[in-house]
Amino acid sequence: DSNLIFAISFFWSLIIFGLIGKWYVMLHLSLLPCAAALTPLLILHSFRHIGMVFLVPGVVSSTLPTPFAYPAAYGDLLAAVLAFVALIALRLGLRWAVAGPLVWIFNLVGTVDLLYALFQGTQLGLIEQLGAAYFIPTIAVPALLVTHFLVFRLLL
Repeated sequence: DSNLIFAISFFWSLIIFGLIGKWYVMLHLSLLPCAAALTPLLILHSFRHIGMVFLVPGVVSSTLPTPFAYPAAYGDLLAAVLAFVALIALRLGLRWAVAGPLVWIFNLVGTVDLLYALFQGTQLGLIEQLGAAYFIPTIAVPALLVTHFLVFRLLL
């Protein structure tokens, strides 16, 4: 059953990335000043432009519904841009990057985007239509969710 395989893949990745985040990533990041600790997490999220593949026929099925594809693709692109802007602000040492709303906005928008796409994709039953992009929700999304959680921990 494709749904069962998808669920196992997603949750297994979420568990593994969660353990990596707890055992290794947070252990090292907690020793750094907040801006330095946020930097590698924001770099990772700056690559979320990869979600634009939901708009590329041949990578995904041509029958992938646009009510899923467009929000997923452009939500990821927005999250990537926000992560990159926050990253540059942090690297420039701008105080409002961490103390102000910039990293918070990125993290909230990025988290909501991932959760919305997961919910919508599950509701629409899109597993067979994802094609090569199948690895985004089963590998990348769990890693991104864990790193969003780590950003929230660092901010709090």
